[in-house]
Amino acid sequence: MVTREEAVASIGFDGNAALVDKIMKKKYSSMNTEELAAAGFFRAATISALYVEDQGELEMVADIYNRLAGTTYAADTMPRLFGVARVTVPKSIVL
Repeated sequence: MVTREEAVASIGFDGNAALVDKIMKKKYSSMNTEELAAAGFFRAATISALYVEDQGELEMVADIYNRLAGTTYAADTMPRLFGVARVTVPKSIVL
């Protein structure tokens, strides 16, 4: 099962395995959702919010993004905006 830390650093999938960027995992996986969003890592922040299953965190990501981008996206549209979803795959491959 892919962990939140691996999901935050994921770059794609190969069959039933998540592809994880080793450098990104080392540098950013310890950051919480708010820290990721504040640093401008909105894709990773959205994945983080999905993995902790907290609607408030997803709303916070949307608020930070909307403030910086001058947009009005709703929290529930953030996963689609960044092309992410919480997925269940049995393993990860760290590259």
